[in-house]
Order: sequence, then C-alpha cells, then structure tokens
Amino acid sequence: MNEASPGARYTYKASLIGAAHQFELTDAGLSWRVAGRSGVWPYADIAAIRLSYRPVSMQSRRFRADIENASGRHITILSTSWQTAALMAPQDRGYRAFITQLHRRMEEAGSHAALIGGARPWAHIARLVLLALVAAAMSGLLLRALATGEFAGALFLVSFAVLFAWQVGGFVRRNRPCSYAFDHLPQSLLP
Repeated sequence: MNEASPGARYTYKASLIGAAHQFELTDAGLSWRVAGRSGVWPYADIAAIRLSYRPVSMQSRRFRADIENASGRHITILSTSWQTAALMAPQDRGYRAFITQLHRRMEEAGSHAALIGGARPWAHIARLVLLALVAAAMSGLLLRALATGEFAGALFLVSFAVLFAWQVGGFVRRNRPCSYAFDHLPQSLLP
C-alpha cells in the first residue's frame, strides 16, 4: 500500500488548548497520537466504528467517528478543528477521505468490525418520544392561539415549528440507527 495516498493522514484540534490529534493509515494499521499517548492498531483488530452527525453551536456541520479496538480502547475523530476562540473550521474533504480510506484498508485486512451509523437505538427512541411530546404541546398552543384569535402568536408558533423541524429534524434523520458495509458508507454521516 502506498502510505502517501490521499486520505492517509488526518489531523484536528479537539480544543484550543492542547496538541492536535494526529492519525495516519500505515501498512501496520491505524497509527494515532492523542494527548501525549500514541499507538498503532492493526486494521483487523479494530472491533467497531460508529459514524454520527454531531453539530455543536460553533459548527453546525460536525461529523464524528468513534473507533474501538478489540481490547476495548477507543478513539474519536472529528470533522472540525478549533482555529481560534470563536472559530471552529470544518475539514470536510480531509475527514471524508480519511474515513473512506480507513474503511477500505480495514476491508482489505479482512476486518470483521461492527460498522454502525447514527445514534444508539435507545437514544434515538428517546429523541423521537421527546419530539412527539414537543409536537403535541406546540399543536395544542397553536389550536389555542387560533381559537382565541391570536394570529400573531399562531404565526410565531408556526415559524418556530418550521425552524425547529428543520434544525432538529435534520439531526434526528441523519442519526437514525443503522448498520452499513465497508463499501457502502452512510452518506448522511459523512460531510
């Protein structure tokens, strides 16, 4: 394998303070350096990868890969990097290339890793129940506003519901639990 291939290296800063997290795909496996620790995990020893969409206030398009090896240790790779106290920069192309290349190399190594996308099923169900409760409450408020002739309040509620559905609905839709194959990565969980 050519270690200089595109997507073989990825670096990001998880916080303003501290060193960058560095990852490299080598012939020996996934090489990583995080917070003064380092190691190399052979591709066949990676037990699970969970891809998810995790927006934060400073970056609405942040993706995350949680990687666990056979001994239960885990590392996290994020698609954004802190630049300044007020700026978190996306690294979409580099992250996508690295994650895609990691999956390709794991498949070539004969990995039997669990490939999981989205949220854990119990967390997803809890989000859906909470959304249903919010929708019921908003519907009740809307009906009350219309019944009492508070059309400005009704317009506000409709506007808020549309914005809420757009923001939260996208998060819930992208993080629907799924399993995937090495050659069919979930596109909604990659930038």
